[in-house]
This record gives sequence, structure tokens and C-alpha cells, in this order.
Amino acid sequence: MTAFLRFHDLTKSYYEGDVRRVVLQNAHAEFEPGEITVILGKSGSGKSTLLNLISGIDQPDSGQIWVEGQDLTALRERERTLFRRARIGFIFQFFNLIPTLTVGENVLLPLELNRTPRLLARQKAESLLAEVGLLDRWATFPEKLSGGEQQRVALARALVHDPLLILADEPTGNLDEETGAQVMSLLTKLTREQNRTLLMVTHSLEAAAHADRVLRLSHGQFIAER
Repeated sequence: MTAFLRFHDLTKSYYEGDVRRVVLQNAHAEFEPGEITVILGKSGSGKSTLLNLISGIDQPDSGQIWVEGQDLTALRERERTLFRRARIGFIFQFFNLIPTLTVGENVLLPLELNRTPRLLARQKAESLLAEVGLLDRWATFPEKLSGGEQQRVALARALVHDPLLILADEPTGNLDEETGAQVMSLLTKLTREQNRTLLMVTHSLEAAAHADRVLRLSHGQFIAER
């Protein structure tokens, strides 16, 4: 089976004043289609940097990243943006819902960016909100929702445009333990039902229990945990 996502010799560093800080150093990894992978690592280990590189938001110092056979490092910024909109779904620790948009409008946004016909977009958004149990909150603004409800809306938004790859950055980090467990169960259920590839970075061992594979990011390299 051909790897759905892979990167080779990936290196990324930042300058803090005059000091160069390396967060990824000639890193290698491969991920299969439909696989749920958790990458563990302490704060500052480079987990979020990795997701920014895979999504094309940022560029590596050196190395290559392939998603579904497409070399992202060979694309121009505009091409990476279009690829990200069409192929990647994001879930963030702090939900990142747009406060001036209703729940329904937040979920519709990826479809509008991809120019999905209006009727089809509405049907898909309603279907995903029903899946996460929040269709009745369509016209509600995010500030009226609990943290767990906001993250469920964020799940619907991340999945509504049928992305091939879902990137989750500490998706339970801003939730209490019980709510976090519910969100993780829902995320993995929807991911498996849609046969998507999920890459999640976290420091939560509870979240890691849902994964097919667990890697640890340490000193710029990936170490297999299980």
C-alpha cells in the first residue's frame, strides 16, 4: 500500500534572537490511508510546527512532504492554499470558530471557499451538524455554546468538505476530561466512518488510546511508541 502522507529529511528551525532553535531535524515518517496516528510530545517539541508544514501554511528549511502523491514543497503559496482548502480539515485546541458567524455559517464556510453549490452545501452542513448533535443550534453564535459544543461544531466544520486528511492540534486540550473523552470518541468515529486519515498532535495519553499508531516527537525525530 502506498503511503498517503509521508515526509522525508524534514528540517525546520527558528531563530530566537541570534539563537537558531531546531524543532525538526531530518525527520522521516509515513502514514497509511485511513490511519489514525497520534504524535505525542511535550510543549515546544515542534508538534504544531509539524502540522503547519504538512498543511502548507509554513515551509520547511529542507526536505519534502507528499500528500496523496502531491509534493507540497514544490507548490507555490497560492497552490498550497487551494490544496489545503480542498484536501485538509483542521481542528484546533481553541476551536477557532468565527465569533461573528452562526454555527451554521461556520460549518458552511469551507464549502463556500471551495465554491460548493449552495443547496448541496446546506445539505452537507446540516448532515454533519446532525451527526455531532447540534443541528438545533444552527442559528446560534459560538459564544452561546459550551467548550465541548464549540469543539463539536469545529469537528463538523473540519469534515464537511470531505477532506482526505484531518489535522488535529490538541483537540481536547481546552476541555475537561469527560468532555474531552466524548469529543475524541466522536472524532475517531466520524473519521473511521468516512475512511479519512487523521493525524493528531497532543500530550494527552487518553487521546492517544484512540489511535492506530502512536509516535513521539523528541529532539526533532519521531520515535515509535506503538
